[in-house]
Amino acid sequence: MGKVKTIARRTFLIGSAAVAGGLVVGWALVKWPLRNPLLDVLDDDDATLNPYVKIDPNGITIITPRADVGQGAYSVQAMLVAEELDLEWGSFAVEPGPPSKAYFNEAVLPEGMPFASINDGFVARQGRALGGAISKLIGLQITGGSSTVPDAYEKLRAAGAVARLMLLEAASRRTGVPVDQLKTENGHVVTPTGERIPYTLLAAEAAQIDPPSSVQLRDPAQWKFLGKPMQRLDIVAKSTGTAQYGIDLRMPGMVYATVRTNPRLGGSMISVDDSAAKSARGVIKVVPITNGVGIIADNTWRAFRAAALLQPQWGDAPYPKTSAEMFRIVGESFTDDRRDSRFRNDGDIEEALAAGGASVHSAEYKLPYLAHAPLEPMTAVVKFTGGKLEIWTATQIPRFLVQWAAKTADIDEDNVTLHALIAGGSFGRRLEDDYVRQAVQLAMAHPDVPIKLTWTREEDFTHDFPRPLAMGRGRGVVQDGRVDAFDLGIAAPATTASQMSRIGLSTPGPDISIVAGAWDQPYAIPHYRVTGYRVPELVPVSSWRSVGASINGFLHESFLDELIHAAGADPLRERIRLCMHEPSRRVLEAVAEMSGWGSPMGTGRGRGVALTVSFGVPVAEVVEVTDTPDGIRIDRVFVAAEVGRVLDPVNFENQVQGAVIWGLGHAMHAEITYADGVAEQTNFHLFETMRLKQVPEIVVRALEAGPAVRGIGEPPVPPAAPALANAIFAATGARVRELPMRKSVRFA
Repeated sequence: MGKVKTIARRTFLIGSAAVAGGLVVGWALVKWPLRNPLLDVLDDDDATLNPYVKIDPNGITIITPRADVGQGAYSVQAMLVAEELDLEWGSFAVEPGPPSKAYFNEAVLPEGMPFASINDGFVARQGRALGGAISKLIGLQITGGSSTVPDAYEKLRAAGAVARLMLLEAASRRTGVPVDQLKTENGHVVTPTGERIPYTLLAAEAAQIDPPSSVQLRDPAQWKFLGKPMQRLDIVAKSTGTAQYGIDLRMPGMVYATVRTNPRLGGSMISVDDSAAKSARGVIKVVPITNGVGIIADNTWRAFRAAALLQPQWGDAPYPKTSAEMFRIVGESFTDDRRDSRFRNDGDIEEALAAGGASVHSAEYKLPYLAHAPLEPMTAVVKFTGGKLEIWTATQIPRFLVQWAAKTADIDEDNVTLHALIAGGSFGRRLEDDYVRQAVQLAMAHPDVPIKLTWTREEDFTHDFPRPLAMGRGRGVVQDGRVDAFDLGIAAPATTASQMSRIGLSTPGPDISIVAGAWDQPYAIPHYRVTGYRVPELVPVSSWRSVGASINGFLHESFLDELIHAAGADPLRERIRLCMHEPSRRVLEAVAEMSGWGSPMGTGRGRGVALTVSFGVPVAEVVEVTDTPDGIRIDRVFVAAEVGRVLDPVNFENQVQGAVIWGLGHAMHAEITYADGVAEQTNFHLFETMRLKQVPEIVVRALEAGPAVRGIGEPPVPPAAPALANAIFAATGARVRELPMRKSVRFA
């Protein structure tokens, strides 16, 4: 098979439309077509039918545009292509897509638009479409925002379906049998006589054929893989230790490195005594880098040991030195001049509060900084030779990473090659590129050999871009046993603005991350206002699993629960009464039935409920607790989520359970605090989450009646903390208004 040079129409998947009689995906060439990037990396015997399908004499490879950071993304993306391409499960390879505009994420920017996901009006739809168009225009290749499945659902199925039709046409031309008399089965075209022609023998011919202008996708009733409990493609490799993470990578001639940089983020290095490090065993070179020092040695442990011998003098951070000072600034930010947004302002909240009298209820909440703390610390392998960079690392932002690596090395982007690896966790941390920039600096100082940079755990904790700290202040009115007014102010640094500033971009206008998960909730409260206040940037912050909703789910659902109890109403039934969004009402009704809501629990036991809509997914959770002599024990958690359609049932349940554990564990125990400008938590013994013995039974139910297919990696996180806090109140009568809960609650 020869490399195909003339594929002008391999400009892939621009638009889609649903038509009567089935889903038909249309292909529209636009003024700025996107070229198939696989054409630039094919071997002579390879062929590509589109950016997602590559075939060589040995088999078929499915190209996945989104990174796998442990969430099962490779499997579900491959499943979408393989279903329509009619492959046998596990008979193909999977590779991450190279950095390319062709792999733009159409679903991620619409989540940042100032339209509630429950709003399906014309303006909201047009705004989301604009977000998708911008993503394509700038080639936004990114993994995040629970967008992998929404972005891929039609796009990757169409990729498989089109490739299948091209292979059928190639078989027809080869055999003389009309296409409508041919069929496909498990990677073969089958003729009426039973002859089976492998796709591998047809790929070169198929690659010469123009793709069809439209294709009809399989009816879900015909699916072999989608919606079925399939084994993850990476489960064997990850279970046997053969999966290769960045931290595992070994190459001939490799040297090893680590760094020590100013733990006061943004501060400089004034001076350093590196004499002891230079003379340490195994040290090859000591390299000055931005805000610190890199150590290159003959193994990682010796690099770590030498780095510990450095005696740096660090400059001050551009933010206050202590957490107490930072919270003071947050508390002072509830002012008109710091007001960032007021997307929700129903009724007349001021009049309702003024008329409320003794029925006005108020509360204040505090949430700390939180670290990402993936199990695999930041690591990258970089080789700089002859003005060219080669990079091996896990990243959620491949195109941005290439751009900034090139800028660091002062070379053209075309001279940077990125090999994307699987990640040992991320939770948003690998949306940053700081560790790769450091590795590039080291590789330039020691060229012609691969250099593997690995951060120590301490470096990883103290140089994280954490989830923001925040405060919430609520005022509300209850009348006649109902919630009549709800006013919530939220003060926090702007996550999106902080992230964009590190890649040289500014984001004018309100930052939706401050109020996401609060302003866009599905309740019809007569007087309902949510205001975001932008805190001046303190510690640089970044996206953390479920982003702003992880903060605001706790604020919103905790305060709503307080108002409902003040009204003397049932917490779940009142939420159902207030709910104006049918999918959200259904998940509340589901967890009511699952948990036996309303049945007696006995002394010292309690149930709490919370609902949060985030990333377009309504998730309701009920937590059951018991107040034991050893402390609060979490017994069971019931979760219902509406995602439109579950594509991978096993991974769906895994993701929900993992997200619940993540949300509960961090709410119970975790925080990042600062002293003298430095994070005090340097490893997991100081940043504790949920212990194995504390993990409850988690019962999961998927609802599949929603209008769109959605992702599930993040939405179960936000309701977990408030559901637990509300359950503790039900069991003990004590409200939890500050996280982590261990400050006021003892857990068994």
